[in-house]
Amino acid sequence: MHKAGFVNIIGNPNVGKSTLMNAFVGEKLSIITSKAQTTRHRILGIVNGDDFQVILSDTPGIIKPAYELQASMMDFVKSAFDDADVLIYMVEIGEQELKDEAFFKKITNSKIPVLLLLNKIDKSDQEQLEAQVQLWSEKVPNAEIYPISALEGFNVKEVFGRIIELLPESPAYYPKDQLTDRPERFFVNETIREKILIHYKKEIPYAVEIDTEEFFEEENIIRMRSVIMVERETQKGIIIGHKGAALKRVGVEARKDLELFFGKQVHLELYVKVNKNWRSDQKQLKRFGYN
Repeated sequence: MHKAGFVNIIGNPNVGKSTLMNAFVGEKLSIITSKAQTTRHRILGIVNGDDFQVILSDTPGIIKPAYELQASMMDFVKSAFDDADVLIYMVEIGEQELKDEAFFKKITNSKIPVLLLLNKIDKSDQEQLEAQVQLWSEKVPNAEIYPISALEGFNVKEVFGRIIELLPESPAYYPKDQLTDRPERFFVNETIREKILIHYKKEIPYAVEIDTEEFFEEENIIRMRSVIMVERETQKGIIIGHKGAALKRVGVEARKDLELFFGKQVHLELYVKVNKNWRSDQKQLKRFGYN
């Protein structure tokens, strides 16, 4: 018997969804930072065994959209309800509610299995943990609750084992050697964007989109040319920094991560361009893979 199915992870921003998926997959597919709204797309990670294929979906954190980009991000979350065989609702210690009541009703009324993962328990004591388990068992009575630490790996294997038990009998949906549904350029873009999220403050990281215009793979090296899009000239100056130092730091750190990801030498060229109000422009959003 072979099992296969879609396991979709949803929750508020910054609760550890990307950390969990990367832990399941064993590869860094989703970028992870301390900032909220790090994930913008719905990203699939595929875990294969001899008799199973788990297709994991990391989604953006649930927010109330303030502009077109965020509305598109929430569309990715809505789509996670459509094809799930198992739904993972992720919360963290101290959290009381989902920020969107409509999403919350979808979870509590779900006809498919729901695993509620109470994350970051390494930051709690036993008394707080017990209170949180009681709270969520009342709020989401249709869910199985698992306390976990995605970062420390606590209970991650146990949850994955339960996922496999819940999957329907099915042939594989993707080739067994496939890790994700995303092309290579997507991971180049995300790696660069992660470094910007880490090193820049306030609005800058959220006004940035990356477009990898060239990707040439040779026997011993991959040559890439990527453009960092910003919305205003002032943001361009901040990204570049004094004598180009800030941009150079992003490039050096991104190149090191990409060499680990692809397993070969990388040559990365970075440029910065102004693309005014791209976050509110439907045509631009479609070009960048939103909507």
